[in-house]
Amino acid sequence: MAGLIRSAAAAVLLLSMTSFGFAANKVIIILDASGSMWAQIDGKPKLEIARESLRTVLQSVPADDEIGFMAYGHRTKGSCDDIELIVPPQAGSASAISAAADSMKFLGKTPLTAAVKQAAQALKYTEDKATVVLITDGLETCGGDPCALGKELKQTGVDFRADVVGFGLSADEGRQIACLAENTGGKYIQASDEKALQEALAETVAAPVPAPEPAPAPAPAPEPAAKPEFNFMPSVVMAEGDPEISDNSNAWEIYKAAADGTRGDQVITEYGELKTNLEPGDYVIVARDDEAKSEQKVKIEAGQVYRPLFTLNAGTLVIHPHASQGSEISSEARVDFAYPGGSTTHYGDAKATLPAGEQKVTVQIGAGTVTETIQLAAGQTVEKDIVVGVGHAVLNAYYTAGGDKADNSGIGFEIVKAKKKIDGSRESVEHSYGPDSKFWLPPDDYVALTKLDLAVVEQPFSIKAGDNQNVNVALDAGVLAMSAPGAYSIEVFSSKKDIEGKRKSLGLSYGDSWQQTIPAGDYVVVRHMSAEGQEKEVPVTIKAGERSEITVQ
Repeated sequence: MAGLIRSAAAAVLLLSMTSFGFAANKVIIILDASGSMWAQIDGKPKLEIARESLRTVLQSVPADDEIGFMAYGHRTKGSCDDIELIVPPQAGSASAISAAADSMKFLGKTPLTAAVKQAAQALKYTEDKATVVLITDGLETCGGDPCALGKELKQTGVDFRADVVGFGLSADEGRQIACLAENTGGKYIQASDEKALQEALAETVAAPVPAPEPAPAPAPAPEPAAKPEFNFMPSVVMAEGDPEISDNSNAWEIYKAAADGTRGDQVITEYGELKTNLEPGDYVIVARDDEAKSEQKVKIEAGQVYRPLFTLNAGTLVIHPHASQGSEISSEARVDFAYPGGSTTHYGDAKATLPAGEQKVTVQIGAGTVTETIQLAAGQTVEKDIVVGVGHAVLNAYYTAGGDKADNSGIGFEIVKAKKKIDGSRESVEHSYGPDSKFWLPPDDYVALTKLDLAVVEQPFSIKAGDNQNVNVALDAGVLAMSAPGAYSIEVFSSKKDIEGKRKSLGLSYGDSWQQTIPAGDYVVVRHMSAEGQEKEVPVTIKAGERSEITVQ
């Protein structure tokens, strides 16, 4: 996934835009909450730009508009199923959406195709008019086909459209994701930095509702044969002396020049070959290819033809990340490029056009990280395999060794270093929840801290680079189902009293029923009829791998 911000400002401002088709007043915003949202634009994390933009723009949304909020990649690393409709479409949802965005983590993958489909289904797109606004921080990383989905939703929906907001995409990436919007009759908005995004939004928001097509105007009189068809035809090369870039991977941004010579109002953005007519005046022209850019000031005079050459002074860096020596290219790898003047993030097999100079490349797979410095000359293509050197472990818990699997989403696994620090604590490495929790770990000795309700177990294990192992943790526990009709609360104590005659409290739950996984052993269950007292207790013995049900009356 390229290092690009899916600015929430763009999407939410679109909520009030008639040009984005929100007349149906029923919209779901999808926010990419993947890990690359931590990358910065002008020193500010992209996720903060998204949050602030949401908060600001939602204040102007009409009170009767039904706005929903969905996110992906906000709960689990490396999961393609981490998609959640957090705020269903409803009127007056601004504060709920802002609160959800403010408390959200950004750490997962990019299943954008599946998210758009789920949002369309939540809006009952086959029955009612529906609009989805996707703010994505990267391209699809979970095998979905956004272009095909766009065609499917357009064909099967009553009046469905998807609008896609992007920020910082290369031209090639823009084309890969724009098809989702275009295939539904929606719109794709792209900008290269925060200022350009704001200018694009201002231009789009001001756009009026499309009027009926006017009758064709009379054909103009033929131009004199001597007049050229275009007066501005720039070209761009990677390095001085290189052939012109002709693969449509580049982009052109044309701005009116402000009084001080800097960029003023944006005129157009085009991809690939550019042939156009510019009105006489002063302009700032920006040529881009991925992260590389070149800028020139151009003065257009009537009757003249301009063919300026732009030199990006850039090269191409291709990184093939591997978990271990000889392994396949890892689709789960995060590849961070720190180049002269900026940074960008890709995922999996990574290719980036970057300004020439020293490139700092950091590849991360799970808890393993490797950083290499690569010199990239203008016009050069460098292709490199980088091995992180990690092993793979899948963790599961069982009530007893060889017994039933603890198939509970509440089970938690924390991986810590086996070696203790001088103060007796251990360094935490990774954590995850649910069965079949997956970890990529550097070679070392570890301890899996496994917790399910009141059962807590430490399981040591070791990992070598290239390992692919299953770590099974025996909880030596059973399930205790407690019922106490009319109780204020239920509390579980150890059966053994200390020297002062007190028993250790292991857990308490308010209400008259409670179920917990608990280590095998003897316990006392106490029913509290009120906060002040009126207790009754019942002893219980828990056997590993068995369920015990008791009623305290």
